[in-house]
Formats: sequence, structure tokens, C-alpha cells
Amino acid sequence: MTMANKVAVIGSGSWGTGVTRLLSPHVREVVVWSHEPEVARGINENRRNPHQLRDYEIEPNVCATTDLAAAVCDADAIVLAVPSPYLRATCKGLVGYVGDELPILVLTKGVEHGTGCLMADVVEQELGGAGRIAVLSGPNHAEEISQGTISAAVIASTSVPLAEYFRDLLVCPVFRVYVSEDVRGIEICGAEKNVIAIACGIAAASGAGDNTLAVLMTRGLAEISRVAVALGADPITCMGLAGMGDLVATCTSRHSRNRSFGEAFARGESLEEYERRTGMVVEGAQATTSILELALEKDIEVPITLAVNAVLFEGIPVSQAIDVLLGRRSIEEFYGVIPSHVSEQSQRRDA
Repeated sequence: MTMANKVAVIGSGSWGTGVTRLLSPHVREVVVWSHEPEVARGINENRRNPHQLRDYEIEPNVCATTDLAAAVCDADAIVLAVPSPYLRATCKGLVGYVGDELPILVLTKGVEHGTGCLMADVVEQELGGAGRIAVLSGPNHAEEISQGTISAAVIASTSVPLAEYFRDLLVCPVFRVYVSEDVRGIEICGAEKNVIAIACGIAAASGAGDNTLAVLMTRGLAEISRVAVALGADPITCMGLAGMGDLVATCTSRHSRNRSFGEAFARGESLEEYERRTGMVVEGAQATTSILELALEKDIEVPITLAVNAVLFEGIPVSQAIDVLLGRRSIEEFYGVIPSHVSEQSQRRDA
């Protein structure tokens, strides 16, 4: 059933391309904006993105343009799918072309360097209207979305009707969508899981076994939960699709650029070399420094993020970072996640 006449997808990377498969059954026209003319030509002339998801034949009702104003003109909704370093500049470019009430769905994941802003905050600051902004996260590799494999996601907004609107624009028999009001929780999960995935990639390429990777993912989930709780999010969000679901997918999948970058880095390839070779932005690399800045400001313990930052940007050997992590004193498993009075009650029962 057609629900909208036109939806603009801003960004032609793998997610921007993949999400068109979900939108196209519900929308008369999906317009993808790309800053690369060859990508727009490839979509319009060959039904292929020449840079990402090359094997995916794009649906007939999807077209592309390099004209940002034309992309959003008369759109019923906008989907933002640009890399996090470019989100603010892209939103600035949309000012004057986007109405005050136009629904916006943010697929971008990350924490802005220097400001500590989450992606929905960036969009609100530049385009206004928190109530018309929703975010999506979950275990959704674009490669598998484009192939029609079974997937699921959660959409969060302070406006439940808005989240439900975007749910209905995306849901299909092989893509389940759930609704939440915990915008901050969803965003923190989506940003920090990329950092943990880099750690898993480095560990795997350094010879770590399954036990080690399971420890990294589990303690990584605890780290994500501490940040989420400190920012006022619901810790249960971290147990769901945007938290544990996306964490497992990102830390284990061959499609994960963050996991594969960690592996490449451990083998001697730099961040710049990896991004140049793959043509993709490693979101977790920037998120590492941004989350660390946020954690230091709010006095949140993030030992895995600290270790990844030291290895990537301070030249610390992987072996030294591992020694630092293993040298930490073991304390209560869920510290910083469970309220202190609940933890004290639990300890008294166990005594």
C-alpha cells in the first residue's frame, strides 16, 4: 500500500542505498541524493550504485540526483544516511529547503567530535523540531537488507506517532520494526557498538579466541549501558535490537566495516589507508574519541573505549592495551548500570 508520494534519502552509501529497498514498496518515488555524480548516473542509468552494494538492482521507482534542493522538494519525509562527520554540514545545506514539520528519520550513528552531540541533537540544532525527528538502529547490515534477508530494527522518537509513521514506511515481511521513545538509548547503542567492534576485530586478528571475543562483547555491552544510563537512557534498551542485537552483528559479521577495520589495523593498515581502499567511513574510529570525551566529562568508566583510542591514536601497542585491561581490578559486574540501592539489596541477599 502506497503511504507517501515522495521520500528523499540523503546519502548514497551502503545504508542509503539499502534502505531504498524497504521504502520503495510504500512510496511512489524515492529520491536518493548523492554528492558523487557517477553514483547518481549509475542509479538512474544502470539501476546500480557503482560504489556500494554493486550487485543490488535498485527498484524502478528509485532515482538519484546531486541537487540537494531537488531531492527534498515536495518530499513527504526525509531519511538521513550520511556519515556522522558530514551530518551537520549536510543539515546546514538543507536549511531553507525543509519545512518545519517535515518528518526526518536519522540512520546516521555516532557522537559528534568536539560537541558530544548525538546525531538527533545535531539534526535538531540545525533544522529544529525534536518532535519531528526519529532515529533507527538494529542489527541491519545493508548488504543483507538489499538481499531481502530477515532483519529487524527499532525506531525511537519523542513522538510515538512519528515513530509509527516511519515504522509503516519501512516494515515488510522480512523486516520487522519496533517502536521506542528512548532516543538517547538507541543512539548511544548505535554509536558505541562500533567501538567495541573495532576492539573485536583487533583482538581476532591478534589471535584471540572465542572466549576473548565473548568477553569483549559482554563487557562492551556493560560499557554501553553505563554511558546510556549516565545520559538518562533506559538500560533495558541496551538489551534489545539497538544494543545487544546490533552489537553482536557488528562485532561478528564479515559485512562490518568496523570489525574488518580492526582486523586490518592489527595487520598494519592505517585508518586512512583502510578508508581509501574501501571507500567507506569507519564510524567507530571517530566515535572512539567522541565517546571518550563524553565519558571523561561525565566521569563514566569506559575502559574498552579508552584502550581502542590508545591503540588507534596514541600509538600504544595492542599488547600493552590488553595488559592494562587485564590489570583492572574486578568489581561488581553491573556497576554503573544498576542503581546503587538495588545493587546493595542484591549483595545483602547473596551474603
